[in-house]
Amino acid sequence: MKKEVVNSAKKVKRKKKAVRLLKIIILILLLLLLLLYIVFSLIYNNGSFSVTLDRNLYIKNGIIIYDDPDYKVFRSELQAETMPFIDNIKYTWLPENLDTRSDGSHNGENYVAYTFYIENLGDEIADYWSEIVIDDVIMNVDEAIRIRVYKNSESTTYAKIAYNGSPETGTIAFTSDTLVARNHVQNFSPGDRNKYTIVLWLEGSDPECTDNILGGEFKVHMDFKSEIIK
Repeated sequence: MKKEVVNSAKKVKRKKKAVRLLKIIILILLLLLLLLYIVFSLIYNNGSFSVTLDRNLYIKNGIIIYDDPDYKVFRSELQAETMPFIDNIKYTWLPENLDTRSDGSHNGENYVAYTFYIENLGDEIADYWSEIVIDDVIMNVDEAIRIRVYKNSESTTYAKIAYNGSPETGTIAFTSDTLVARNHVQNFSPGDRNKYTIVLWLEGSDPECTDNILGGEFKVHMDFKSEIIK
C-alpha cells in the first residue's frame, strides 16, 4: 500500500513538472510570436518606400533632405505614403511629368510616386553617395517591379534582370539582388539642390508578371551616405 502511495506521488510530481514545462514552452512561443509581430510591424508599417540620410552629411556638411520646400529642417528619414494594394499596369499608363506634379507623396492609380530634395545648406563643397536598397521581397514580386528615378527631370528606370540574363526593355538592371542602384554626386556646392522623384509600379508587360506573384510585397529605401565601403 505504501509503495502504491509513493508511486502515485511520483506520478503527480512528474505531471506537475510536465505541466510547468509546457507552460514555459507556451510562454516562450508567445514571446517569440510577439517579437516577430513587432519586427514585421516596424518593417511594413513604414510603407513601401522611405528615404534616409546619413547624420554625418548634416553634421559635417549641412546637407539635409526634405519633401516640403517651405519646411527645411534636419530629418534623418522621410516616409512616402503607403498603398495597401497595387495592380499591374503598363509604363505607358503612367502620367507624364510625374516629377513636376507635386512634392512629397503623389501616388496614383496603381503606382507609388514620391518627390523630395537634398540640399547643401553648409559652407563647403561636399559630395555624397546615393543607394537604392531593397529591404524585403515576398513572393518574388521584384521580378516585375519597376523603379523609375527622376533626378532634376532626367529619368532612369531600373528592373531586375530578366530570366534570359538580359536587362528588361528600356531599363537598367539592378546592381544585385539587394541593391537597385548606386550613384556618386561630387562637387555639391553650398546652395546646390537636387530634386528626386521615385516612382514604383508593377510592369504588366513583363513576362515575369504572372499570378505567381499575387499577394507579394516589396519594400525599398533610398539612402544618402557620406561614404561607401565597397
